[in-house]
This record gives sequence, C-alpha cells and structure tokens, in this order.
Amino acid sequence: MTGALAQLSADITTCRRCKRLVRCREAAAIDKPARFANARYWAKPVTGFGDPSAQLVVVGLAPAAHGGNRTGRVFTGDRSGDWLYGALHRGGWANQAASIGLDDGLRLTDAYVSIVVRCAPPDNKPSPRERDLCVGFLARELELLTRARAIVALGAFAWDGVLRALRSLGHETPKPRPRFGHAARARVGPYTLLGSYHVSQQNTFTGRLTEPMLDAVFAQARRVTEARGG
Repeated sequence: MTGALAQLSADITTCRRCKRLVRCREAAAIDKPARFANARYWAKPVTGFGDPSAQLVVVGLAPAAHGGNRTGRVFTGDRSGDWLYGALHRGGWANQAASIGLDDGLRLTDAYVSIVVRCAPPDNKPSPRERDLCVGFLARELELLTRARAIVALGAFAWDGVLRALRSLGHETPKPRPRFGHAARARVGPYTLLGSYHVSQQNTFTGRLTEPMLDAVFAQARRVTEARGG
C-alpha cells in the first residue's frame, strides 16, 4: 500500500490538467508577499499527508496559495494549518501542534490529511470542472487507506467532494443526500462522515469556529475509530 500511495503522489504532483490552476499556483510563487520574499515555493499539486494505516482521514478544500502551495504539504505554513494540526495534537493524532514546513518533524498517528482539489485556486474557488477532474485522486487515496473508518470534512466543498469520491468507489450516497453542517454526521458505506466548519481565518477569526467546537468533532472521530476496532 505504501508503494501505491507513492505512485499516487507521483501522479498528483505531475498533474497539469487544469490550466487555470497551473497558472494560479505558479503565479503565487512569483508574486510573493513580503514575508515570503526569500521563500522557494513548491508550486505544484499537493499530495495527502499522514499515516498510511490511518483510521481517520481529514479532507479540506485545496492548498492555500502561500500555505501548502509554498511548503509542499497540505495545511502547512498558514493559520488554517495551525488550527487543524493544533486540534489533531490535542486529540492525540499528531506528535506536535506546529505545522511549518516539510522538515518540522510533524508526524501523524492513525490520521491522514488530504484535500479535494490539489492546486491553489483563484480566490479559493475551484470550478466544478476542476473539482471533477481532481476528485479521482481523493477516491484513489481513500481506496488505498484501507483502515480508514472516520472522515472529517472541513467545509461544504469538502463534504460534497468526499461524497462524490465515495460514490465513484461504489458507496451509495444515502437518501436524502446528507447535508453539510458543523457536527453533521452520515454513514456512507464503511465510513462515518463528520462535518466541521473549515479552519479558515474567515471562520476562526469571527468565532464561527472555536477550538472547543473543532475538538468536539475530533472527539467524535475518536469514538468512531475506537468503536470500530481502532
């Protein structure tokens, strides 16, 4: 499985199918904010990160232009990553809360973090076509993470992307279609899908998402994995 994940990572990082996203991710590496003036940007599609034996999978929208697109690791090098990995650390999934760069020593245990769209999109808004071209990577990832049982979707876009990926793998979407919401919960095939507001600054700065709210979602995930043989 590790070899298959490595091949998937190679397929992801060499993808250039979405011309608009290619232009956006590469432009971000040229038009840098002053604080990253000397940084060397990854500026390629971003793979998932974590434990290949994970029972928990966390799924977000896409890399941030000056976060994952800069560092080469999902949810790394920005405030959203600080919130996410901080929560994973408090929940016992990560060895540290810091998520700065590829050499920061961060390790995940029984958890894996991924995204629906692999390149930083303009205004953080991928098009439906870009989503549809990219969601197959998420489906392949979920298929390879054979021990996964709980999926936390960060935001409505990720919730929808996970449902699309699971449907492509033959897992029928419940009817009525599960609606996204914070602390929403749905059973899809062998997975328990949990919803959380995204860890974006728009949500965390305004108090729409608080640390206790985020921690409660991961506590639910922990209960799911422990109840199902974790």
